[in-house]
Amino acid sequence: MEYKQIQELIKAINKSNISELKIEEGEFKITIKQQAPYSEPQYVAVQSPAFAAPQLQAAAPQAAAPVASVPSAPTTAPAPAAAGNTTIIKSPMIGTFYRSPSPDKPSFVNVGDDIKPGDVLCIIEAMKLFNEIESDFSGRIVRVLADDASPVEYDQPLFEIEKN
Repeated sequence: MEYKQIQELIKAINKSNISELKIEEGEFKITIKQQAPYSEPQYVAVQSPAFAAPQLQAAAPQAAAPVASVPSAPTTAPAPAAAGNTTIIKSPMIGTFYRSPSPDKPSFVNVGDDIKPGDVLCIIEAMKLFNEIESDFSGRIVRVLADDASPVEYDQPLFEIEKN
């Protein structure tokens, strides 16, 4: 199986409800696993007396607005509303986000850089495969929304780009 075929399999699985796929062709074996798809967090407020054992309550899928608020990490913050002609580039897969090809190399792009279609923006490592994420359009980098060498989720915002 070729590298491109494996990449396409990963993309297809990320967009589907499949949680695990195993393929065996002769001596070649591959297993692709996916975490449960990301959904909006649901919060449940539990009140218990100071000395009583805490009770767990399951949230119904149709739960109303969150009752409690938990601050989220900066890398998982929701995408800011795209103003005017800005676009948010999101992660096409689950993996580790890298801004440069190696620790001793400069970043692919920085805030203020002009980009064109086909320019590499970052690398996402998934299952020991390094996937280059390329731009589909030209523009200018407004913000980098993920931290270098941090885990990213499918559809997580990575870059805010002002289109030309």
